[in-house]
Amino acid sequence: MTSTTFAVRQATGPTVEAEAVVSPVPFSARYDLDRTTGVISRGDHPLLGTSVRDRILIARGVQGGVAAGWAFLSMRDLGVGPCGLVFGATNPVMVQGAVTAGLPIVAGVDDAFFDAVSTGDVVRIDPARREVAVVS
Repeated sequence: MTSTTFAVRQATGPTVEAEAVVSPVPFSARYDLDRTTGVISRGDHPLLGTSVRDRILIARGVQGGVAAGWAFLSMRDLGVGPCGLVFGATNPVMVQGAVTAGLPIVAGVDDAFFDAVSTGDVVRIDPARREVAVVS
């Protein structure tokens, strides 16, 4: 098994490895997801109909704010949420939402990571080592 590893600047949570869902647009917990099913539901989203359930959600950036705080917790309780988050840049509310829901989250990933990863790839987040890897 080979992997390509990238450093991250900020990270918290447990190590997790899962299939990736890579959003080509900034992610919004409020507007992009149906929080009762874990499916991307915004009509003009490039990943419309894609489930984030038990997958690592990846995006270069985020949009919005306070909705993430309850969205991830609600999705976790329903068993439909992602198992990890990787962002190029994020905001404090997204981090608070992830921590509250017990989700590993990393940010400050090198742009080269986004060129190396695609939806369906297996990705490992290792917050303790401040790394994210595309595993093949």
